[in-house]
Amino acid sequence: MPHSDTPRFDPRDIFTALGLLSRLPVPGDDARGAASAWAWPLAGLAVALPAALIAGTALHLGLSGGAAAGLALLAQCVLTGALHEDGLADSADGFWGGWEKPRRLEIMKDSHIGTYGVLALILITLLRWQALASLFSAGHVLVPLLIAAALSRAPMAVVMAALPNARGTGLSQSVGQPPRQTALAACILALAIAVVLAGFGGALAALPVALTTLAVMAIARAKIGGQTGDVLGATQQLTDCTALLVLSVGLG
Repeated sequence: MPHSDTPRFDPRDIFTALGLLSRLPVPGDDARGAASAWAWPLAGLAVALPAALIAGTALHLGLSGGAAAGLALLAQCVLTGALHEDGLADSADGFWGGWEKPRRLEIMKDSHIGTYGVLALILITLLRWQALASLFSAGHVLVPLLIAAALSRAPMAVVMAALPNARGTGLSQSVGQPPRQTALAACILALAIAVVLAGFGGALAALPVALTTLAVMAIARAKIGGQTGDVLGATQQLTDCTALLVLSVGLG
């Protein structure tokens, strides 16, 4: 049996995950791209923490929950370079703007944004903003941002592990395909974070997130036969929105 000295879980994967999923200037190991997927929920926390600090400061200064929610979303976009939002827009344009797989993939690669992409960005951002505004107005700032950030990063690892790369090139292909055990570890870590922060309420948000992930996987398989980096970004945005909406009911 071949032996490998490569660890399945390396603490340095946290930096690799941050390098992949954010604009934070941290050193990472490109060779550990897919293997770092277990740490993607932690990368989400690193993005959510500054957003929560900014939102909390805004509320302390007397801004409304809606204004603080807008600032929190803006901070996350800056920290990630709007990587996931771009994936959502490209996926919406491609999935519903083309009739055949090659044309859909071509549209997704195009840097121009279409009607479907604009609508997807507006609607999902409005839903996320409304959920955050409700939570912030009720006094919940840090916990929902952290839970949604963790729970929305693990599904990307699941989609990446479960579906083949549809294009054969691009960011998703270059990162590689994580082992299913790695994707499972990401899910366990995200769920543990949610439970520690909000108990049963945090765990309750995980089920709708899982259902949203399955829906994205089914659509991606039907439309393009697999996943791309854009599909992973769309997965993060849709599951983040799902988590925030559920938490706005459970906590707000």
